[in-house]
Amino acid sequence: MKVDRKETLRYLGYGRQEADGQTLQLLEEVAAELEADSMPKSIYREYGCEVEGDKVLFGGLAVTSASLARNLKGCRRVALLAATIGRTADLMIKKYSVLNLAKAAIVQAAGAAYIESYLDEISAEIKKDAQGRGLYLRPRFSPGYGDFSLEYQKDIFAMLECSKRIGVTLTAGNLMMPSKSVTALIGLTPARGQSCQMPSCSQCGKTDCEFRQEE
Repeated sequence: MKVDRKETLRYLGYGRQEADGQTLQLLEEVAAELEADSMPKSIYREYGCEVEGDKVLFGGLAVTSASLARNLKGCRRVALLAATIGRTADLMIKKYSVLNLAKAAIVQAAGAAYIESYLDEISAEIKKDAQGRGLYLRPRFSPGYGDFSLEYQKDIFAMLECSKRIGVTLTAGNLMMPSKSVTALIGLTPARGQSCQMPSCSQCGKTDCEFRQEE
């Protein structure tokens, strides 16, 4: 798995503007270090799903979130997942915050792009299995989007046994450590026309999509 250079530059604020040679060189150095030393791990489980108003029920958990309910409308199953690229990015950020602030900023962006690429791989695996059953995927939706509270991280961690299975823990404020870690839900719908063909909302320009993440 490779660090997505283009996505990293986007996170750094380079849109149509070309990055300078020094930035590109630092990016290559950061990407090589991340790719060599990171240890991606993931787990996902599938549950039956019911949507009732602004409540979503799956795996014995009841989530109150109008945003999540809208995203999962019409879904009867949901994949719950957690993924991390490990501690390497955090250690690099700590190191380069002392040695090279510009490089530390690039690690932040590259780490974010790296975990997104890893999530895309997991989503592709889920998609392949789902399509064999005539099901299609909705966009990933994570705690912290819209009114889907971070408080539900505790329940998700318990359901997936994140600490035991992939070595990710929660802080008192429900943030994940290592920091380049993600939990998400992916709705599975039998209606192809109500599915999403993009790996994530950040890569899609359709801003009026009813399933779009609200950050």
